[in-house]
Amino acid sequence: MAKVKCADNTGAKVLQIIGVIGYKGRKGRVPAASVGDMVSVVVKQGKYELMHTPLKAVIIRQRKPYRRKSGQWVCFEDNAAILVNDDATPKGSEVKGPIAKEAIEKWPVLSSISAIVV
Repeated sequence: MAKVKCADNTGAKVLQIIGVIGYKGRKGRVPAASVGDMVSVVVKQGKYELMHTPLKAVIIRQRKPYRRKSGQWVCFEDNAAILVNDDATPKGSEVKGPIAKEAIEKWPVLSSISAIVV
């Protein structure tokens, strides 16, 4: 599965996506996630307390260009996610780097810790 950067200040550095919450697809297919999707992750690098325990995260940036309703194409420099609780409230208190507008629209509670919205 994919490894993404953790963009918040929880102490996690690298997250590995192990599943996509709410994904329904064909048997055997690797689930795909995009900006704003909630995913199950495992911390691969970071604080020892967080390591190797299943957590939830929301993807806030992706490298692959995606199209907005306005016709504009958007892509970021890296793939990044932030750790959240089950109700999508962020575990960290600040985010490093920009957050995609689509993630804020889907999860309005993320706007409280966002510094830059693109």
